[in-house]
Amino acid sequence: MKKTINGLRYDTGNAIEVGGYSHGNYSDSGDFSHWSAILYRTPRSGRFFLYGNGGAMTRFAKHSPFGGSCGGSKLIPMSDKEALAWAEKYLDQETIDEHFADMVEDA
Repeated sequence: MKKTINGLRYDTGNAIEVGGYSHGNYSDSGDFSHWSAILYRTPRSGRFFLYGNGGAMTRFAKHSPFGGSCGGSKLIPMSDKEALAWAEKYLDQETIDEHFADMVEDA
């Protein structure tokens, strides 16, 4: 998917996949809280973004023209700190060490 946001073009086809996560039942089950997302990093500038899809009760929902919300998909740019927080919550330590080494320090 390609999307331009604030003059920056994001492209899942060219980006580096950092890692992904899926929550809930598969999307065709009628689970409104189901979602799955992949965190990406752009190869040129190193910007992070999230691309995912989910049910009507997720951050990926879209407004229905008939009122309320329905399932959808979104591309969401993320700051380095937001991406690290997402990775800490949903990805394994090896992935964090590989992609966020410059942001993490030993305690």
